[in-house]
Amino acid sequence: MSGHENPPGSAHEGAPQPDYVIDVRQLNKHFGSKHVVNNVSLRVARGEIFGFLGPNGSGKTTSIRLMCGLLTPDSGSGTCLGYDIVRESEQIKRRVGYMTQRFSYWEDLTIRENLDFVARIYQMPNRREAVDRALESLGLASRASQLTGALSGGWKQRLALAACMLHEPQLLLLDEPTAGVDPNARREFWEELHRLAARGISVLVSTHYMDEAERCHKLAYIAYGKLLAQGTAAEVIASQDLATWAIHGEQLAALSARLRETPGIDQTVVFGSVLHASGLDHAALAAAVEHAVAGKPLRAERIETSLEDIFIYLMGSVSDNYGAPT
Repeated sequence: MSGHENPPGSAHEGAPQPDYVIDVRQLNKHFGSKHVVNNVSLRVARGEIFGFLGPNGSGKTTSIRLMCGLLTPDSGSGTCLGYDIVRESEQIKRRVGYMTQRFSYWEDLTIRENLDFVARIYQMPNRREAVDRALESLGLASRASQLTGALSGGWKQRLALAACMLHEPQLLLLDEPTAGVDPNARREFWEELHRLAARGISVLVSTHYMDEAERCHKLAYIAYGKLLAQGTAAEVIASQDLATWAIHGEQLAALSARLRETPGIDQTVVFGSVLHASGLDHAALAAAVEHAVAGKPLRAERIETSLEDIFIYLMGSVSDNYGAPT
């Protein structure tokens, strides 16, 4: 199961490294009557952190699993790590690390014992060296003898990542890995992901956090099975051509409700003490905002549209496909 006949994560022995770690086209997947993944095409480069965003039930996790041979598509084609995602899925599975949202290690074992057990599963010939290397690289060496059940969420997360990296995969699949983890642990986790990417390891990660999305090299926004936007954060923002104004003042919730019914304003969102009003017709939006604040104790200014503005807009532009599983 280790895949060490060839270097972990390599393509076929003697073959050139593929330009893309993932290159998939027109992937489709149904669960019963639900079209969970709908004609998704995507490319991920080596050493790239690629973020997947979208509402719950949007098909993010299913898309990731299809791209990496963990699920078989109903139709579509592509490669992962140089292997065909349908015909060579077993080769792919040996060369990826998969970290689920739910912590799935044994709480009555120590950190070292958990990692040693995973190394046994991978049938690694040099288990002790691999475990020592994982403990050191993830800053777990000083806690190696600590029972896993006594760890905080951040340390459990670190253990899960160490377990994913034991067999030295060239691709990591992370399903909302920082859910329920404190902000400092999230920051440290993302710093580690960027260190891995700098070593040429590619990362697919699903997240709901906008600050994490902005730390990805590329993004894809999936809503109810359809890929609505992809690219760098700047490219995703530019692709929607959405203009945004910030309005400062009081009673913004009531103002938001009124503006939502105003021609020229496609979206309003209150962020604490500021209201964002956005629209596709830039001139009509400006006129509507200026009219709304005229003669009132309000201040309005044109601002750069944020990634969060875009994702809220995209979420409102599609309809649910009856709660298909993620």
